[in-house]
Amino acid sequence: MPKKSNRRDFLKASTAIGAGFWIAGGAQKVLSDSPNEKIQVACFGIHGKGRSDSLHAAQYGQVVAVCDVDRLRLKMAAKYFKTEHMATDFRELLDKMGDRVDAVVICTPDHNHAVIAAKAMKMGKHVYCQKPLTHTIWEARRLGEIARETGVVTQMGNQHTSYNPMRKAAYQLRAGQVGNVSEVHIWTNRPVWPQDERRKRLTTIPKNIDWQAWIGRAPYRAYADGYHPFAWRGWWDFGTGALGDMACHTCNLPFMGLNMRDPTAVEAVHSGHNGDSYPSWSRINYDFPELEGRAAFKMTWYDGGQLPPQELFDDVPLTDNKPAVSGALILGDQGKMYAAGDYAEKGIAIVGAKELDVEHPVSVGPDNSDERQKLEWFTGIHDPSKTPVSNFPDYAGPLTETILLGNLAVYKGGRVEWDAKNLQATSDPDLQRIVKPVIPEGYEV
Repeated sequence: MPKKSNRRDFLKASTAIGAGFWIAGGAQKVLSDSPNEKIQVACFGIHGKGRSDSLHAAQYGQVVAVCDVDRLRLKMAAKYFKTEHMATDFRELLDKMGDRVDAVVICTPDHNHAVIAAKAMKMGKHVYCQKPLTHTIWEARRLGEIARETGVVTQMGNQHTSYNPMRKAAYQLRAGQVGNVSEVHIWTNRPVWPQDERRKRLTTIPKNIDWQAWIGRAPYRAYADGYHPFAWRGWWDFGTGALGDMACHTCNLPFMGLNMRDPTAVEAVHSGHNGDSYPSWSRINYDFPELEGRAAFKMTWYDGGQLPPQELFDDVPLTDNKPAVSGALILGDQGKMYAAGDYAEKGIAIVGAKELDVEHPVSVGPDNSDERQKLEWFTGIHDPSKTPVSNFPDYAGPLTETILLGNLAVYKGGRVEWDAKNLQATSDPDLQRIVKPVIPEGYEV
């Protein structure tokens, strides 16, 4: 009994979110190896990215429950983590485990992120959720509200938020490294899955798949090859397309450096779509107003083989005279910043200006940024004064809102005037059903 009481007091004390962000020297060895204080984790989605996220969670906590719609993978994961607690439906697992779970890791398809995270947070569980945080704009705002209301510690899986060169570059932008920014260009090699397609021919549901659990809060459709386990990203009901998949990574640097939130309008051109599958390519323009002393600027997103105009790179150091297959180019009145790669991991170059020496938050821990971000989350659970950078209310939620607004313009195929405060498409009221989905009973957010 004393052991149980001590554990309850410890976990209760660890739920309050601190005011400060992760700072240099903040990752002291605070994670206890004591079974009484080790964070008990449930993992939802254990294939693909879910596999590495679950393994990282097991390094800093103890994985005591697993959930996946694939019964074969589920059994293998349960055996690996030496637990008998498993289910194909997230509701069943959370209801069954009750107060035996302290934190959850969510690596399901996009459409079920919010419903799992909301239920877990309302039960007092700390949440790590893969990017994009949610499937829709309203869900991103709502998860931030729930996180504040419950006081749990949250983190989104845009793992290179813990990549120190990216943080340094972001703080250089804040310090005026390239002067007043007028344009931001972001591009990606995605999609690398089928898009702009018609629905597949219906097939028999494999015996190992709990299809209703996979559908979750989405509108029901019969099983077909090509949805599970990966190509769901290209379908409006389940994924968020190339933009949702990669912009939480490639937009991370300008978002952190330029406070890139609350756009006033967004406009898209693309290859066309049928309202069921995303287009094969798109270009999306965002208008960002002046904000807290930062000048107004425009951002353009490119996917499906689209790239910024070549002349923008004329004075930029490139490999083989070509921009990286994904990256960011930030244009100011005193210089340029070029970040190559999905995470700026292929190099950051400053053109036309002397590099500024700035102080910036330093993430410490393992060399692997993905693993280090998990450490940041677990440290935040143990020490409420160390809030993870990509937490839901302050960072991940606003970043996701900004990104997913682009898909609103993609859906329309044109320009959308946006009221960020009230989450309303002022020019197109009919688009509100895309902003805030109809969520069926049993999957409340």
